[in-house]
Amino acid sequence: MHKLIVMGVAGSGKSTLAAGVALALDGEMVEGDDYHLPASQDKMRRGIALQDSDREPWLDRLGAEIGARPGDVVATCSALKRTYRERLRARVPDLKFVFVDISQALAELRVGSRPAHLFPPSLVASQFAALESPVGEAGVLCVPASLAPQAQLDSVTRWLAAAPDATSCLHDRAGLETL
Repeated sequence: MHKLIVMGVAGSGKSTLAAGVALALDGEMVEGDDYHLPASQDKMRRGIALQDSDREPWLDRLGAEIGARPGDVVATCSALKRTYRERLRARVPDLKFVFVDISQALAELRVGSRPAHLFPPSLVASQFAALESPVGEAGVLCVPASLAPQAQLDSVTRWLAAAPDATSCLHDRAGLETL
């Protein structure tokens, strides 16, 4: 049984990858943004960056939801800071993370191309400012956003089948600049 969070900044492709992994595992997908409090959703729509105090109830709600579901669960969550990931790990034993790593330029381009989304392009920089890379933490796979979706999915399924307690990173920072 796998409990997995696909994480990264807005525009990294978390939802696309999480949907593919959930399908491959015949598991459930949980869209993390659905668990934000209405006040936090309103802030984001208005281009106001969330603070830790806004994220804490969201992380608790999301962690409880992941932990309560039986079987394989793949959720999306920015999980920008180590403290956020630790908060989620405290609620979900053996929780694993897939970090979709992306350049700021590519994230801004992607977020700007989806005008009806909850998250406006003006907040991308604040996510990069808050991001604490999970590379080096146990149970983390790092995949570049520039990889094709199928290549990302193949990497995740191989990792889960092999040794998901290990940390693995599939690229160096230079590969992130591909638009």
